[in-house]
Amino acid sequence: MVFDELLILTLNENKKNKDWSKDALSLTTQLLSTHPDIINPEFYTIWNYRRNILINGIFPISSSEEINELLNNDLAMTTKALKVHPKVYWIWNHRRWCLEHIPESSNSSNTQEWRLSTWEKELFIVERMLDADSRNFLAWDYRRYILSSMPVRRSERAELAYTTKKIEANFSNFSAWHQRTKVLSSLWASGEVDRVSSLQKEFELVQNAMFTLPEDQSAWLYHRWLIGSGDDKSILEREIKVIQTLLDEQPDSKWCMDSMVTYKLMLLNNHLPRGTRESIDITNQCLTLLAQLEELDPMRCQRYRDIGGCKVDELSSLKPSLTR
Repeated sequence: MVFDELLILTLNENKKNKDWSKDALSLTTQLLSTHPDIINPEFYTIWNYRRNILINGIFPISSSEEINELLNNDLAMTTKALKVHPKVYWIWNHRRWCLEHIPESSNSSNTQEWRLSTWEKELFIVERMLDADSRNFLAWDYRRYILSSMPVRRSERAELAYTTKKIEANFSNFSAWHQRTKVLSSLWASGEVDRVSSLQKEFELVQNAMFTLPEDQSAWLYHRWLIGSGDDKSILEREIKVIQTLLDEQPDSKWCMDSMVTYKLMLLNNHLPRGTRESIDITNQCLTLLAQLEELDPMRCQRYRDIGGCKVDELSSLKPSLTR
């Protein structure tokens, strides 16, 4: 990165001397916004100094209208910076700070006017950014912050529809799947959506993703979230059959094999008596899949060996002739 060293030295000296003047603010603007393509956007010392100038020097001598204008100017400045550096924490953090300091409107009949307008605009901006890069996890996190903090909340059903739109546009959008778990958990807990009736639709959605992109982990992780601890035997058995169908089509799919092992072990641990012919057969099926995974995914071979070793010991205590 190229820096204006004299400017940085001046700002550091100003900060040391607690210079909260408009001239000091102007210098931070010059450093942070003049060359966003070459200035280090993670220069958090200057972001912190800028906020101190505003709080200690500028806001106390400004009207509410002027404060609102200053904060909206900072939001505009950081919007430009995010176009160049969309995944820098300090830029997103400064936007949060700006939103949290938007003052009440001078309009006595609607004191929340500025806040409502700014937060709605901010939601619009971050959603446009997600249209450009649907997997920007910082933008997703910031969007969750906006939704949880804005003066008038968006309905959770509307948010569920938003995640559906993003997932259907890109099945590998991990952030959208993750957001869906948050929204559904809340809807189920509140009773606004019936868990049992909606669960089948969720399995249909994620199965579509699994069959379309069997090597992408996003859908598989969501599928495991739906399965949970495997307490429902009928769901476990049904989903094992679905995955077996996919595995027959994609015999080298790591995620198919890994999920088959995970769910069959759940079946063994939660629903089948130890030592029966069925449990021994399923254990051997798991051992076969784990051996294949060792060859297919050598980076994680020790994980598969550890899982398999536990089942081998268990089989040995039951019937040695059935071990590998």
